[in-house]
Amino acid sequence: MGRIRVLVVDDHRIFAEALAAALAAESDIEVGAAGSAGAAERALERAAREGRAFDVVLVDADLGTGPSAPAVRRPAQVPFERPGPAPAGPAHAGPGFPPAGPAQPAAPVLPGVPPPRRPARSGAAPPPVAGGTAHRPAAPGAAEPPAPAEAPHRPAEGGAPPPDGITLIARARRNHPGLRAVVLADADDPRRAARALHAGACGWVAKDSSLARLTAVVRGVLRDETHLPPALLTGVIRELTTARRDRTESERLVDSLTPREKQILRCMVAGLGRQAVAERLYLSPHTVRTHMQNVLGKLGVHSTLAAVAVARRAGVSPPDQAALPAPPPAASATGSAGAPTTAPAPAEAPGTG
Repeated sequence: MGRIRVLVVDDHRIFAEALAAALAAESDIEVGAAGSAGAAERALERAAREGRAFDVVLVDADLGTGPSAPAVRRPAQVPFERPGPAPAGPAHAGPGFPPAGPAQPAAPVLPGVPPPRRPARSGAAPPPVAGGTAHRPAAPGAAEPPAPAEAPHRPAEGGAPPPDGITLIARARRNHPGLRAVVLADADDPRRAARALHAGACGWVAKDSSLARLTAVVRGVLRDETHLPPALLTGVIRELTTARRDRTESERLVDSLTPREKQILRCMVAGLGRQAVAERLYLSPHTVRTHMQNVLGKLGVHSTLAAVAVARRAGVSPPDQAALPAPPPAASATGSAGAPTTAPAPAEAPGTG
């Protein structure tokens, strides 16, 4: 077997760089790093296109949920580079982390004293502005010209918040089925561990574990092993059993629906309103309203949101385009007297005898 390619995904730079450097010291491991879910997905896609797909991804369970994650505008992410031999000096920061550089000393500021200005050289031109023209002081009473606009911050795709670590694992496993995922967590949490296993994770490792433990898990998941701390095992089994029992009850409720009501429920899971469901299924809004009321009654809930929760537990997915019913046939043409006209029957072929 060749070298194991590992991608570390964590938005805490010091931890990610230290972990990447420690793993890179192993003779059979190559390491890449990403500081956000978006950078990780781009790194996975690029590596797959280049025929150097990652084998294991180590994901922070709390990725993107830190106190500064939504408030701080992150620097531009550098493109992913193929991991190679570790260079001498500090560890190389992967995508999602800004390159490190020497800190510039700040000029001392005294209370009540404006900061010093650097004297202009004689004959030097005034500094240009963004448009390329020299800055001139405004005349008395004149309005100050507007400052150049800053590039707007691009929000997350679809305006949704960035995914957390477990959601990233589910998406990565769906797009890269051969990828093994291991969760790095600050504390043991049976409910989150069960959710991670359901999303496709193969292991759960506490961040205070030893490097030997982590490398053993990395090599073990490639042998299709599942690694959980012994203290988590009982709680995870209980959570999975409870989830299975809830799923079985939800499946029983969904099975009690008629085929048309199941169609309505799938549209509700897709987030469609009454009018949109009516247009999609070629029904009247009044008929859709009746079906929705029947769905809520049979599922034993009182809101669309609760019905969608039951459907999700039962594994109900939104409808695909191929499953939509065909539009009803157009009305037949009518003659001048109002009676429908029919095409004449084809004449029989004459006999050959």
